[in-house]
Amino acid sequence: MSEEIGYKIQQIVDNGHAVQITLAEDVQTEPVSQKQLIMENVSKKLDQDTKEQVMPLLEAMLQAQPTIKMKSYAQTNISITMPKNRYERFGRPQVGEILRIDIKKI
Repeated sequence: MSEEIGYKIQQIVDNGHAVQITLAEDVQTEPVSQKQLIMENVSKKLDQDTKEQVMPLLEAMLQAQPTIKMKSYAQTNISITMPKNRYERFGRPQVGEILRIDIKKI
């Protein structure tokens, strides 16, 4: 199985002989409100009859709460250390640029 994923460079540390690149998965996520997360989590734990009774009350209670937008995706992070000459052969990518990483089990 092969999965190519883009990773955004978060940090570069160059010690002269080796370069360490810290990458975070480059994903686009939609913000999720705190109210929505609470409603979904409570809903999963209740049977249908209890949901019908509790959910309208919970929704009314949460309406008064401020809506906080949150990211809901746990990113994969990678740190790579390589010889400086190999880093230079890659074109010396900089912070903010995206690298494509091919992850395979062999």
